[in-house]
Amino acid sequence: MTPSTTVLVIAKEPRPGRVKTRLTPPFTPEEAAALAEAALADTLDAVARTPARRRVLVLEGTPGPWLPPGFEVVRQCAGGLDERLAAAFAGCDGPALLIGMDTPQVTPELLTVDFADCDAYFGPAEDGGFWALGLAEPDPALLRGVPMSTPHTGAAQRARLAGLRVRDLPQLRDVDTAYDADLVAKAAPGGRFAARLSRLTTAEGR
Repeated sequence: MTPSTTVLVIAKEPRPGRVKTRLTPPFTPEEAAALAEAALADTLDAVARTPARRRVLVLEGTPGPWLPPGFEVVRQCAGGLDERLAAAFAGCDGPALLIGMDTPQVTPELLTVDFADCDAYFGPAEDGGFWALGLAEPDPALLRGVPMSTPHTGAAQRARLAGLRVRDLPQLRDVDTAYDADLVAKAAPGGRFAARLSRLTTAEGR
């Protein structure tokens, strides 16, 4: 990644009942929020260690102690997820890479992209969505109207990039269910997410 790149993280404040609701059950809303906070902290840590001109947290809610230094915080706009992602890119004046908070296994190596000979990066997710989207020239129109949170979201977004030189990033698994959480923790056993999941499952005998 060139230092001129902006890295965007779109996230929700990890509040019980507002995040990771598909983890409940087997986890309580408070435990699900704790897992969400750990996932967000791991994600932000990876971004903090990635070379970038700007690091921007596009947040629904209020920042907490999980926010490391070096990030700008921008409030998410109103509207559907496609509008919120489009608005995030609209705030960039150069190359930008956007990720979510659902892939705590990301590393600085995965996030270090180079737009020298491509126009876009696309990171597909196991569930049919996408975990990363990078644009050398951010164009909000490339996201508006894409149906979000469906098994075909990734394919629809990838189709919007037709005509651009696209590099595909590795496929990653989002944390949506307890099954996902277990697999993601095994993929990144040294992170906060894996440690929090281990404490919760050990304490409850899950």
